[in-house]
Amino acid sequence: MLLSIVVPCFNEEEIIGRFHDHVTKELSGFDGEFEIVYVDDGSHDRTLPLLEGIAARDPRARYVSFSRNFGKEAAMLAGLQHAGGDAVVIMDADLQHPPELVHRMVALHAEGYDQVIARRTRTGDRVTRTLTARAYYWAINRLVDVELVDGVGDFRLLSRRTVDSILELTEYNRFSKGIFAWVGFRTTTFAYENAVREDGRSKWTFGKLLNYGLDGLLSFNNKPLRAAVYLGMALVSVAFAYAAWIVGVALVNGVETPGYVTLLVTVTALAGVQMVMLGLVGEYVGRIYYEVKRRPHFLVKATNAAVPAQRARDKELLRR
Repeated sequence: MLLSIVVPCFNEEEIIGRFHDHVTKELSGFDGEFEIVYVDDGSHDRTLPLLEGIAARDPRARYVSFSRNFGKEAAMLAGLQHAGGDAVVIMDADLQHPPELVHRMVALHAEGYDQVIARRTRTGDRVTRTLTARAYYWAINRLVDVELVDGVGDFRLLSRRTVDSILELTEYNRFSKGIFAWVGFRTTTFAYENAVREDGRSKWTFGKLLNYGLDGLLSFNNKPLRAAVYLGMALVSVAFAYAAWIVGVALVNGVETPGYVTLLVTVTALAGVQMVMLGLVGEYVGRIYYEVKRRPHFLVKATNAAVPAQRARDKELLRR
């Protein structure tokens, strides 16, 4: 069995060496072969030179470096494309995903599971962040077409057929949590204690988390558009009811000067609703715009890793 470890990296010069040493030490007793596929997502520090040095010393290490920062979603996709293992584990380079859990993942995979997911507890998180996350997952699971579990991230093992299925999904706007849930297959989950980041800072700012949450909301359903239709119908109904009330009052009491406050509030509220709906439609149109351009998800600047199909062709040529 060949096990592939996919590691997206962005400005990880402070920890990438320790990560490699830790992972290779943990997998030294692995019953089979393994490779580590590092994906440098356009780092601005010395991450790429360090990866080149690691690959020169360790033939099990491969790297792919982007021409610029394309984001973690693109990095994970590139890692899956270049991973040739019978099973693939995705994990972060900051050691918040404990490498010692890989053995447990492999053992569960041997029992027939196609996805083995490590779900972190929120021990040690700020109360506000925990409550916000729970509220987000509560709300989004009532809107999207797949089930998303609080604490479940990218740290998971995927079987080869699961990886191949994911690679068949070529959409440009990718939300991997939803994609992993959408492909299905036999899945199991286990919990682990939240680990502290050993070095550096988190790349996830509040703005990035907010955009990621919106991606999850819009990527797997069209319910916001349907809600816009319902809201429009409700507003029309309210408008007709209000108009009927105005006519009734005029017939009973005669025509009076319309209320300035009522008119101002109504116009302002309707203008706000229109702007929200226009922005919502614009989000979907923008996603269609990116899809139809069919641009690649990333551009590779340097690599020592061929995609598995190319490796197979190279081996066949050598046999001849």
